[in-house]
Amino acid sequence: MSAHCHQGHHDHSAPGHSHDAPVSADPRYRRILWIALVVNAAMFVVELGAGTHSGSASLLADAIDFLGDAANYGLSLWVLAMALTWRARAALLKGASMLAFGVFVIGRVAWGVWQGVPPEPFTMGGVGLLALAANLGVAALLYAWREGDANMRGVWLCTRNDALGNLAVMAAALGVLGTGTAWPDLAVAAVMAGLAISGGWSVIRHARQELASTAAAPAAHGH
Repeated sequence: MSAHCHQGHHDHSAPGHSHDAPVSADPRYRRILWIALVVNAAMFVVELGAGTHSGSASLLADAIDFLGDAANYGLSLWVLAMALTWRARAALLKGASMLAFGVFVIGRVAWGVWQGVPPEPFTMGGVGLLALAANLGVAALLYAWREGDANMRGVWLCTRNDALGNLAVMAAALGVLGTGTAWPDLAVAAVMAGLAISGGWSVIRHARQELASTAAAPAAHGH
């Protein structure tokens, strides 16, 4: 089910809901973010090496994605206990980083089209499978928080998109193996760039709504 459902609808009448104690300050959520941060940082190193070694644009795209996510999890941990305004600002930064990642990958694809050298498919497929396992694990941990504020939504969307990206990398590896060309790899890298750009827009739009709503109701944040 898409994380775009029920965007921004929160039941503030529910017991335990208060502006002073954001749900994202939950210690379990904090622990999950730390796990996600470590997993993503490790996978960045693995995929950067594998992408460089195999000449795969889609693996390099995935590696940059893991780096962006590791930075995002670190950022999320930093703003967890802060007011909604700061969490929305962090989400804006996160959305911008997703957009920048998309633009970078489009450039790498263009370079790959010019070079025309097919990547090494077995490294692509194996590392893609490892990355999928890592992302599915993190996505499962984060699933319960997918309908939170813009920051939590951004974290969940990133992780969900990553798992889809890993499946695509594995499909690209099969395509490269079958055709002996770089095109499946480059096509997947281009699609991943598109996902990053659309996801970035979604997070930015939601964060701007939250910033606008907090600016319109400053009295709600008084102690």
